[in-house]
Amino acid sequence: MGVLNTAGSYRTIRVRFEDEICRLQLHRPEAENTINPLMIAECTEVLGICHQSAKIVVLEGLPEVFCFGADFEAVARDPSNAVDPESLYRLWHQLATGPFVSIAHVQGKVNAGGVGFVAAADIVICDERVPFSLSELLFGLIPACVLPFLIKRIGASKAHYLTLMTQPISAQQALTWGLVDALGTDTDNLLRKHLLRLRRLNKPAITRYKNFMQLMDPSLSRAAGDAVRVSQEVFADEDNRRKIARYVETGKFPWEGD
Repeated sequence: MGVLNTAGSYRTIRVRFEDEICRLQLHRPEAENTINPLMIAECTEVLGICHQSAKIVVLEGLPEVFCFGADFEAVARDPSNAVDPESLYRLWHQLATGPFVSIAHVQGKVNAGGVGFVAAADIVICDERVPFSLSELLFGLIPACVLPFLIKRIGASKAHYLTLMTQPISAQQALTWGLVDALGTDTDNLLRKHLLRLRRLNKPAITRYKNFMQLMDPSLSRAAGDAVRVSQEVFADEDNRRKIARYVETGKFPWEGD
């Protein structure tokens, strides 16, 4: 395929295909790389292309923030801007089970739905300064769509702790728990070393392996319905919407007084 840069074709992501590698960068610097419906649609489209055209997908964010979760400001302006949990879950499921090796290259902070992107990846390469957090319960929300992927990655007890505490954990802790696979200060070099090895794999073998792994553990498919339903319920709750709107307007968390 050679090198194909399609950055100008998308508004929320940047994409470059180089031979059988797709570099997909989440790119909403004006909104802390938060997730909106367009980002989901554009990422889904690119991963669909990768089913045929790529054997490795490298998912990246920005240097300061990988992904900070749902775009609360857009939701506060207009509830119709809320992320569709079914589309988001389907995107993460595609990242986790698609016929390619997915690598999350994490150089900036990760929160809420950003953890979903990381947990869905086959391999996670991370800068040692990156914090990870799930902040949803602070606003009465539940990371319902994140949890099936996170539990598969780090186990139920650690996912439970991260959800309840809502405070960040370090990259080193994420490595110890299994959310991160490789940690360092020069993640570009770490990524390069991984790609040198992964390039040796052929796409038919990767496809067969990923399909086999779904047979061995179909938990992500089974959890989809309940995860989507609960996400829809908590985002539709009027009290939760008020908490989000107040946070966007004042920067104050729900427990902080006026």
